[in-house]
Amino acid sequence: MTTYGYARISTKKQSIERQIRNILNYDNNAIIYQEAYTGTKVSGRKEFKKLLKAAKEGDTIVFDSVSRMSRNAEEGTELYFELYDKGIELVFLKESYINTTTYKKALNNNIQMTNTAVDDILIGVNKYLITLAKEQIKIAFEQSEKEVNDLRERTKEGIETARQQGKQIGQAEGKKLVVKKSFKAKEDIVKYSKDFKGTLSDVEVMKLVGLSRNTYYKYKKELREEL
Repeated sequence: MTTYGYARISTKKQSIERQIRNILNYDNNAIIYQEAYTGTKVSGRKEFKKLLKAAKEGDTIVFDSVSRMSRNAEEGTELYFELYDKGIELVFLKESYINTTTYKKALNNNIQMTNTAVDDILIGVNKYLITLAKEQIKIAFEQSEKEVNDLRERTKEGIETARQQGKQIGQAEGKKLVVKKSFKAKEDIVKYSKDFKGTLSDVEVMKLVGLSRNTYYKYKKELREEL
C-alpha cells in the first residue's frame, strides 16, 4: 500500500511548498505529484493523470484541500466515488469530514435491526444517513467550484469599476511594455524551474509566474549567463 500526495497551484500567490509540507506531515513517506495548472477540470493536468494511473487498490491519495483535487463539482464528485469504488483511500486535510474512511463508516455503521416492526423505520434512518454522507461530499465540491466562480465575478467587477473610473485596462496601444519586478520573476524561475532548483516545466513556470513566452525565455537566458 502506497501513500501519494497531490499538490497544485494556479497562481504565484499560492504556495506549493505549504501544500507539500502539510501532506508530508500526514505521511512523511508520501510520494508527491505536483504541478501548476489553472483549469478547474482534471483534463490537462498531466501529473494528476499520472497519479491516477499509478494509484491502485489499497493506496491512499492525500490532498491539502478538496479544491486541489477538483474545482468542478460534478467531475469532482464523480471522481471521488470512482476512486472509492476502486478501493483507493482519499484524504482531504482541510475537509477531513469527507475522507473516504468517514464515508465508509457511514455505510458500515448502520443502526442494527431489532427484528420488530421498528425495523421499517430503522431501514429508512440508515438510508437517510448514507444519503446525508453523499450529500456532504457533493457540497464540498460545490463549495470549491463556487469559490472559483466568485473569484472570477469579483475580478470582472473590479475591471469594470476601474474602466468606469477612466483607468487604463491593459497596455495602451503603441506604448512600450515595461516589465516590472524582473528580479522577483527571475527568483521565481530559479525556484520553480526544473532547469534550476525546481521541478516544474517551462510552460508551468510561465503560467505560475505570469510571464509571456518571450519574456520568460529572455529571463532564463540571462539567468544562465548570470549563474
